[in-house]
Amino acid sequence: MTNETAPLITILGSTASGKTTFATHLAAAQCGEILSGDSRQVYRGMDIGTGKDLSDYIVDGQAIPYHLIDICDPGTKYNLFRYQEDFMKAYEDIRKRGAQPILCGGTGLYIESVLKGYHLSPVPQNEVLRQELAHKTLDELTEILKQLKQRQGDSLHNTTDVDSCQRAIRAIEIETYNLQHPTPEREYPPISSVIIGLNIDREARRQKITQRLQARLNAGMIAEVEQLLQQGIPTDNLIYYGLEYKFVTEYVVGKLTFEEMFRQLEIAIHQFAKRQMTWFRGMERRGFTIHWIDAMLPMEEKLSKACSLLQLSHQ
Repeated sequence: MTNETAPLITILGSTASGKTTFATHLAAAQCGEILSGDSRQVYRGMDIGTGKDLSDYIVDGQAIPYHLIDICDPGTKYNLFRYQEDFMKAYEDIRKRGAQPILCGGTGLYIESVLKGYHLSPVPQNEVLRQELAHKTLDELTEILKQLKQRQGDSLHNTTDVDSCQRAIRAIEIETYNLQHPTPEREYPPISSVIIGLNIDREARRQKITQRLQARLNAGMIAEVEQLLQQGIPTDNLIYYGLEYKFVTEYVVGKLTFEEMFRQLEIAIHQFAKRQMTWFRGMERRGFTIHWIDAMLPMEEKLSKACSLLQLSHQ
C-alpha cells in the first residue's frame, strides 16, 4: 500500500502505549516515514529521558526514515510556532517524494495544531512578565493560565504539557501576547488524516510506566542529565523541560534524594499520561474521529486492524 490510503496517518496515545514501535511497523508496511509529534524529542542529546528509542526505527533490517527528531540544541526553547513550520516542510517533502507520512506522538497540542491548521503568530519573551511570575507556584500559574484562556474563549488549548513553572510561565506569556497582538497570524490549512489511537488499560499503563522508568534509569538517564549540565546548560533550562529532566536534575543538584526523585517522577508521569488521554478525548469532542486499537494486542493483529481502517478510508 502507498500513500494513496491517506494524505496523513496519525498514531497517537499516552506515554508507554507503544506508539513508536507500532508506527514504525506500520511505516514498514506502508512505505512510510515518521513525523515525530513529541515536544521534547526535537532536542539533541536528550535521548533517554525523552524516550527516542531510535532502535525502534529499524524494522526487520529496514531503516524507517524519521523527521523532527534531533533538530535543535538542548537548552533552547522550541515552541509550537516552530513545530508547525518544521512539520509542514517535512510533510510536504515526504508527499513530494511519494512516501506515506505518518505522524506519531503524544503531544496533543502539537498534533492538533497541524491537523486543524492552527493560525499562530511568533511570541517573543516578555522579561517584565517573567519577573512578575517568577515566585508564583505551579498551581497559581495554572490558574492564571486558565483565566487567560477563558478570556479568549479558548477551548482548544489546555495545560497538557504544563508540568513545570517555566513551561507555565511560557504558556502565560503566549496567551498574554495573543490577547494584546491578535494579528498577524500565520495560516496553514487543515490536513486530512486517518487517526489511530492506541488505548491501554490504566493498570497496564501504570505497570509499563514504572518498568520503563526503572529501565531508563538503568540505561543511564542520570548520566545523560549530568552530561547536559556539564555542557553548560543551565539547571533551570533542564527543569523547564519537565518530567524526567525536571526531577532527575533536582536529584543531581541535591534537591531530592534518589527515592524522592523516583517516587515524584513516577507520579508525575502517571499524571501526564492521564492528561494526554484527557486531551485526546477532547479531540473527539472537537470533531476528530479517532479509531482506537487495544495497545496490548499482538503487533500483527494491530497492523491488520490499522490496514483495514486505511483501506476503508480509501473507499
